[in-house]
Parts: sequence; structure tokens; C-alpha cells
Amino acid sequence: MTQIAVHLVVDDPARAATWLIDTLGARETGRYEQPDGTLLAVQMLLGDTPLAVAGEMPDAGLRTPASMGGSPAAFHVTVDDVDAAWSRALERGATAFKEPYDAPWGERTAQFLDPSGHRWAINRAIA
Repeated sequence: MTQIAVHLVVDDPARAATWLIDTLGARETGRYEQPDGTLLAVQMLLGDTPLAVAGEMPDAGLRTPASMGGSPAAFHVTVDDVDAAWSRALERGATAFKEPYDAPWGERTAQFLDPSGHRWAINRAIA
């Protein structure tokens, strides 16, 4: 079996984990601290996809998309209500990238940048 796991570099792992829980319905599965007690990463699941949400460490080359001027990649997440998820994201500090619309391939879709600059596309098949 092949499964992809995502490692997101964020400004603040605790805040980003809360944002993912409140905005996209992720759930926390564990936390890892460094020897000095600093939070290293929050393990999460978004649907069946494992996420590691870890803090920026520029000296090790780990930087957020926002600090590098953006990212060419987008994470696509199926949601029950694109417009409601879009509103939640913007209320919680996301930046609009592409407003909700009905795409010609049969989905309602939208895109936003989370507070660390990761681009998320939210989708739902049009019935």
C-alpha cells in the first residue's frame, strides 16, 4: 500500500494545529517536544492523510511558504460545503487565492492561503 504523508512547516505548530482543526476538521494524534520542551511538531490526521505540523527552522532549511514568497503546490481537500469552509478559513486568517466558483469539471471549488502561506483548494462535487 502506498500512502502520502505531509510535513507542513508553519510559523507556530500549536497555532497551526488549532487552525487546521477549526478550519478543515483535522484531528490531533500526538505532539513531539524538543529536549528543551519547545514544541517540535504536532501529528495530525486530515481525513486519512497524516500531517506533521512543525515549526520553521531557517538554519536547517525548513521555512514556511510565506517566508519563501509562496508555493507552487496546493493541497486539495474535499469538504461538505465549500462556501462555509471558505468563510471559516477567511475568518481565521486565511488569505483569498481564488473565490468559490462552479468549475467546468463538475466541482464547486475555491482556494486560500493559510497563515503560513500553504495553498489549500477545497472542493465538492456538484450534484
